[in-house]
Amino acid sequence: MNPFDVETLRRSLDGAALTPGDPGYDQGRAVWNGLIDRHPAVIVQPSGPRDVATALATARNSGLEVAVRGGGHNVGGAAVADGGLTIDLSSLDQVVVDPGSRTARVGGGARWRQVDTATQGHGLATVGGTVSDTGVAGLTLGGGFGWLTNQYGLACDNLLSAEVVLPSGDVLRASDTENTDLFWALRGGGGNFGVVTEFEFQLHPVGPIIQLGLFFWEDDRGAEALRHMQGIVESLPRKAGAIIAALNAPPADFVPEEHHFRPGYALLLAGFGPEPEFAEAAQQVRTGLAPLFEFTTPMPYVALQQMLDETALPGILAYEKALYLDRFSDPVITAVTERMPLRSSPMSFLPNMFAGGAFTEVANDATAFGGARNPVVLFSIAALATDADLLARDRQWARDLWDAVAPHSSGTGGYVNFMTDYEDDRVRTSFGAAKYARLARIKAHYDPENLLHRNPNIKPALAPA
Repeated sequence: MNPFDVETLRRSLDGAALTPGDPGYDQGRAVWNGLIDRHPAVIVQPSGPRDVATALATARNSGLEVAVRGGGHNVGGAAVADGGLTIDLSSLDQVVVDPGSRTARVGGGARWRQVDTATQGHGLATVGGTVSDTGVAGLTLGGGFGWLTNQYGLACDNLLSAEVVLPSGDVLRASDTENTDLFWALRGGGGNFGVVTEFEFQLHPVGPIIQLGLFFWEDDRGAEALRHMQGIVESLPRKAGAIIAALNAPPADFVPEEHHFRPGYALLLAGFGPEPEFAEAAQQVRTGLAPLFEFTTPMPYVALQQMLDETALPGILAYEKALYLDRFSDPVITAVTERMPLRSSPMSFLPNMFAGGAFTEVANDATAFGGARNPVVLFSIAALATDADLLARDRQWARDLWDAVAPHSSGTGGYVNFMTDYEDDRVRTSFGAAKYARLARIKAHYDPENLLHRNPNIKPALAPA
């Protein structure tokens, strides 16, 4: 192990190396979750793959823990480690769209807002997240649910290729025809295998105007509302997306003033097909169980992608847990409706995304994504607060609710992108025994020393005796 020499590192980079006290250092270590306040020994902001390789070599030779910062949106703060080396990819945020081939090349430090803006200039989009500040890299490598999942699957299902810097320093491209084992692992296996400096995505015609409906029921009718919403999402047309939420009504213009901050249950319905198709679905919602209030409107697709940004502003204190449900069964509904009134922070909520359609048409073993490709509800518990004491109480509330719902889950583990705590057993369960074993073999080939371990970590398989 060699001592760390920042000046030697700086001379070897085309990009920047920041240490405490340097301009830009605090911005480079900042992540979305305000609970995280860590101080890396150095932050490398690369100009390209060669700088990433140099950073990895420096970390290996100096014994520094490596963290990779794409969008910095991981709830657990995986992008920064005290005393470690953070590779901050924010300088690699280019988005280049080829409308002819309907593809986009996206830098490893880009955020979904940049991708949506660039692709919508051509009436195109790919599956992204539901908060536009989210980093492209983390969401894609862990799977990637979004509003378009019903039509086009996960973000990782739309990945065509990736430029990857391996822990060895080698730079290669992974695709269906090159380094196919690595390409399989990148689609759902997280940042375990290398640092992705560029993604290539398949694009699809979307928008630019879509239809939105928000339907809200008061908490006294929570059980009825959840049963009703479950029936609605199961019969959604393919060109639609839905989120079932338990939350306080926002103080927005489209919410009647007397219902601002009112606790209840909401269905957010997005229509990407013909307007009459959306109108029919909206009518089924309101006639099945009349909402307390509703709001329907056409809006730009980019506005839909940013609609939930205010629920996840940078700097918020956050904790999250998630699992998969086959559906909102009666025991799950009871667990939710009994425990929602027990949260301490009015910001804490349950955003639950339904995935069917194209999501189910990808073979289970086609990618490393953990979880069966059956129609599923991604059940997410988001504890959010501006006060640490409130968050501490709602962290326990989130764990209690998760414990109550877990016995009724689909049994396929949890979504690795929504893990705050990377318990080894949960990571293994999330991938399943067969996929985890395959990932462990691939990990042993590309990162045998487990240099890249600040993630839902895959331990390298031991070499045969």
